[in-house]
Amino acid sequence: MSDARLSEAQALHGAGKLAEAAKAYNQILQSNPKHFDALLLLGVLHLQSGQFEDAERVLGAAVALDPNSLNALSMHATALHQLQRREQAIASLDRVVALRPDHAISWNNRANMLLESGRPSEALQSYDRAIVLDADYAEAWHNRAVARIQMRNYSAAEADLDRALQLKPDYADALEHRGLLLALQGRHQEALPSYDAALELQPSNVEALISRGGLLATLQRHADALADFDRAISLKRNNAAAWRGRATALAQLNHDGDAIESFTEVLRITPRDCVALYNRASLYSRLERYEEAIRDAVSLLGIDPDYPLARGLSMHARLHICDWRSLAEARQQIEAALGAGKRAIYPFGLLAFSDSLAEQLQCARLAAREASSAAPAPLIRRASYRHERIRIAYLSGDFYTHAIPFLIAGVFEHHDREHFETFGIAYGPNDKSEMRARLEKAFTQFIDARDATDTAIAATLREREADIVVDLKGYTGGARHGILACRPAPVQVHYLGYPGTMGADYVDYLIADRTVIPEEHRQFYTEQIVYLPDMYQCNDSRRRIGERAVDRTAAGLPEKGFVFCCFNGNHKILPETFRSWMSILSKVKGSVLWLLEGHPSAAANLRREAEANGVAAERLIFAKRMALEDHLSRLNLADLVLDTLPYGAHTTASDALWAGVPVLTRIGTTFAGRVAASLLGAIGLPELVTHSSAQYESLACDLAQDGSRLAAMKTKLARNRDTMPLFDTAKITRNLEAAYSEMWARHQRGESPASFAVT
Repeated sequence: MSDARLSEAQALHGAGKLAEAAKAYNQILQSNPKHFDALLLLGVLHLQSGQFEDAERVLGAAVALDPNSLNALSMHATALHQLQRREQAIASLDRVVALRPDHAISWNNRANMLLESGRPSEALQSYDRAIVLDADYAEAWHNRAVARIQMRNYSAAEADLDRALQLKPDYADALEHRGLLLALQGRHQEALPSYDAALELQPSNVEALISRGGLLATLQRHADALADFDRAISLKRNNAAAWRGRATALAQLNHDGDAIESFTEVLRITPRDCVALYNRASLYSRLERYEEAIRDAVSLLGIDPDYPLARGLSMHARLHICDWRSLAEARQQIEAALGAGKRAIYPFGLLAFSDSLAEQLQCARLAAREASSAAPAPLIRRASYRHERIRIAYLSGDFYTHAIPFLIAGVFEHHDREHFETFGIAYGPNDKSEMRARLEKAFTQFIDARDATDTAIAATLREREADIVVDLKGYTGGARHGILACRPAPVQVHYLGYPGTMGADYVDYLIADRTVIPEEHRQFYTEQIVYLPDMYQCNDSRRRIGERAVDRTAAGLPEKGFVFCCFNGNHKILPETFRSWMSILSKVKGSVLWLLEGHPSAAANLRREAEANGVAAERLIFAKRMALEDHLSRLNLADLVLDTLPYGAHTTASDALWAGVPVLTRIGTTFAGRVAASLLGAIGLPELVTHSSAQYESLACDLAQDGSRLAAMKTKLARNRDTMPLFDTAKITRNLEAAYSEMWARHQRGESPASFAVT
């Protein structure tokens, strides 16, 4: 009778009627609790149903009845494994292989469990045994490859996968892992066909879709990556990895709002996902939604106080809205983290509040180390080219309407085409502006590389045999220093965009002057310093000043009273500087402070701080953003520009001096705080460089209260604008060319990079 009932239960089981089959098995066991086959089959049914505790209990009873049953031992091991009782599972399989040492499948299963238990070297030995027993066992070849991938033995893993696919060409898992293996070796283009083939066999393989999406993103094919992530989400909506990939692809496509929504989905599924929190905070910051960025950064630091760059991101957002609460504490925490070798802040963010060259060097070195670790082998070391003209490649993501082209566009146009061949490598947006069109015409060759990977751009530079690559971004927003980390050119330089050291052994030279980097500061720079005469910063003498007259009323300024001005970004305004400004306003009756309009919260916070310092909030006036030529036109409504510290005016100082407005600065310790002093020296106004807060405040008040003295200063500025070096674009181009020529001559002589001065 029991055999008939068992056959009936098996039939139900085979037909997929699991509940009815379970009932039938249990009826048999009620009559005979030691019915081995009923226990074994009921245990299998529980495994199929995901009822692992019930499966372990029933299969354990079966093993107790027959300790030598390979099936019972193997199934019991599976149940134990599912319950995370891995050591017991492995022990069970040890018994299996002891009973059947010639059973390849058991050796493979044992190896799988060892691998999942984090014991890849032991797993490898079991896979070896399985393959010795059955050389045509495709699954064992594949699984051994997975173990070898974990052990980073990539060449052996590739051979195993090739063998698995030779035995079983339609083996989707092997194809998927082959794609992974090639991607891990940086062979991204080779990896793609393997993923394509795997997905052709298994179109609904969510993990393969996510992996291929990640690969496509690495290849800068973000729209195609997005399609894979969308497909994965349609198959498995609550897959956090798919939403994370989708968010990243959208961010790369500049769909920041949609990217934020996708990161929000990640956080719905996994609320403590640090990567999603950091990236959503970064996007909020990029969209100037600073309060939301701060909220996410605070949440992230609550989960992981040492999460890379999170503390700096929080501080960056707070500075942009002039929220100075806990600023001193945050400074101390970042200083301590950097001292411990932790990446607490991005180098550019550090410039706004650090006056320590040693701290900036440490921060840059940490960033450079990350870029170097991700880069492939250098494309070039000491190779020399022999060209009729020196080939200079300018590398930037800012070749559009941006502050950097406002400074350097004229240099590109003034290059000596007889002796220099120039390349513009643009990896940023194309805004189709007048400036973009001008830049595209300025170079011998202009290459739009925004859709290319770092390694592809590096390869392009190598193929074109660039003699010198000049990076104009450094560590500013959107920088891709991984390009220089690939070492595509014999000589690599950084200039203009980032006022500090790159901390990288793949950057040979930094172009500066003796004001921004005095001789005694050289120890804090990893680059060799090239000193230009006059000043390091270039300027474009073609910048137009709008012809439309702007009166004080239209600009929101009072009809009377002295106008102090600072159009630096709000994040450069720190409490120490602001207190000096309030002291000046208190002493100069009827004066106002004209600032650049940033985030609404910044204006509210600064007005509150003014009142806390005894100055009426309405004496702070905020200027709306406008086109450069119109901005330059309205600048002459200002009487005196007040600089900030430790990160002072750079392009904004040049703007003011070009428009005829004197700039008062206090020279700082770091490159970022010494640029205005350099510019004032180059235009013949060194008397506007002060060396203490007291001197800064005193001179500001004196100039505001002595009209004839200020008028003489403006007359001198107007006279010097066209005669002094600051705005002589042709002269600074010749100085830069002399620097490039010396760099190249040293390289051709086989000499290592060394600091020198252009005379």
